[in-house]
Amino acid sequence: MGLITKAKGAPKSEGTSAGGGVKYICNVCSNDITATVRIRCASKSCNDYDLCVPCFSQGKANLHHDPRTHAYQVIEPHSIPIFDEGWGADEELLLLEGAEQYGLGSFADIADHIGGYREKDEVRDHYIQTYINSSKFPLPERADPRDKSLSDAVPREEFQQRKKRRIDERKQAKDDQAHIAPTPAKPTSSVPSCHEVAGFMPGRLEFENEYFNEAEEAVQHMQFSPEEGINPATKQFDPETELKMVVMTIYNDRLTARTDRKKVIFNHRLLDYRKNMAVEKKRTREQRELHNKLKPFARIMSHPDFVTFSEDLEKEQNLRQAIAQLQEWRRMRISTLQHGHQYEQEKAARLARSYPQPGQFDRLTNGVRPKLADKDKGAPEVAQAVVDYTTKADLPVRLHSERGQPNGTPNNDSAKKSNLPPIPGLAPANWDEESAPDWQLLQPAEQDLCNKLRLHPKAYNCIKDAVLREAMKYDGKLKKKNVREISKIDTTKGGRVFEFLVEAGWISNAAKA
Repeated sequence: MGLITKAKGAPKSEGTSAGGGVKYICNVCSNDITATVRIRCASKSCNDYDLCVPCFSQGKANLHHDPRTHAYQVIEPHSIPIFDEGWGADEELLLLEGAEQYGLGSFADIADHIGGYREKDEVRDHYIQTYINSSKFPLPERADPRDKSLSDAVPREEFQQRKKRRIDERKQAKDDQAHIAPTPAKPTSSVPSCHEVAGFMPGRLEFENEYFNEAEEAVQHMQFSPEEGINPATKQFDPETELKMVVMTIYNDRLTARTDRKKVIFNHRLLDYRKNMAVEKKRTREQRELHNKLKPFARIMSHPDFVTFSEDLEKEQNLRQAIAQLQEWRRMRISTLQHGHQYEQEKAARLARSYPQPGQFDRLTNGVRPKLADKDKGAPEVAQAVVDYTTKADLPVRLHSERGQPNGTPNNDSAKKSNLPPIPGLAPANWDEESAPDWQLLQPAEQDLCNKLRLHPKAYNCIKDAVLREAMKYDGKLKKKNVREISKIDTTKGGRVFEFLVEAGWISNAAKA
């Protein structure tokens, strides 16, 4: 019995009982002989010539087939499990044929080739589990022809019933799904106008203007010739190759930064613009302010963790607001909730009466009514950003500390512009979020310091962390010499960093202690 050649796959249609797959038809009577015994001509002059048993027994023939002289093969569908309980030998053979014909990556086409309503993921998982993960790779576990344990354990009749039941169930599910109104298909063309976010191309998962969009300009004409490379005399790269390697390193860093930003966009589903805007509109003004200040933390968190983190901070903010309100009621000698609500109503009415009512022509002069919350600088009646509220030094539940003491809480001067003069002869830099990662993590005074010293924000954060760790060992006190040694930068810049940290109150000057 010779090898079975590739069969022509019939087009997949909704009406086929096998759910697609290869279909064999008698070349004389045109009957479907896919699931029955068939006779195949083994002569080289007949290509893919199949006959049903009645036509073969009657000696019928057409085309170039001569039943008297041509050899033939009797082919029976081996619908018994050999490698897996749910896969028959015929399906295993069709799987290998489809992989050879369409390639291992085209599992959707292989599933159509197999038929039986097999799904793409099902075919891929079966191939990986049976062939790739096998201890006898590249052969399956039961590759030995003498191993008939699986086929003996599952009788042919029982396996046929399982297969028929599976096909009927999947066919019924597909028919039921056909009656449901189909969802609008996404646009097939990958152009910016096919997505709700302008400039995004969904088919390519790219943007029209990428981060560092000009990064490719530096390497577009770069070439590495076979003559370049390591100099045999010095065992090092020649200067030209070394320069090219530096340029490629910079280019790879920019691609990494671009990829990191795409990961944040995709992981946090920022491309669902309409859905995100609908959620944003449901939030109050205070919640929006809080979420805007928490957005930098999304870069280092997964989406579920960031959602939990934001919800927990909202709860903390509400609790702090409630505590502050109860403390205010206690100062006003209010002991019941009923009197507290009455106090809040009278307070709001009193504040409303203190402002003049808007006249008929006030809107023509663009007059804006001042906010009630601006009058009360104590515990907020409306929720404010938790970052601002939790770092105030005058909270009712926090002890007051002297200005400039290293108690772990920066004073108000650190939130303003730095008073340190620039270094003579050193032009200030102009960092921003595009040119300097971690720029948004700095306070305004720290941003001003980095610009004056031309110090990269990431390097400044490393220096600051090392200095504060060292200061914790000596009760928050360090000398300028220690900071210069820790920072390992120019002595003038190191001295300015020390002066800034002392001015901000994060450390103390050990020389004056």
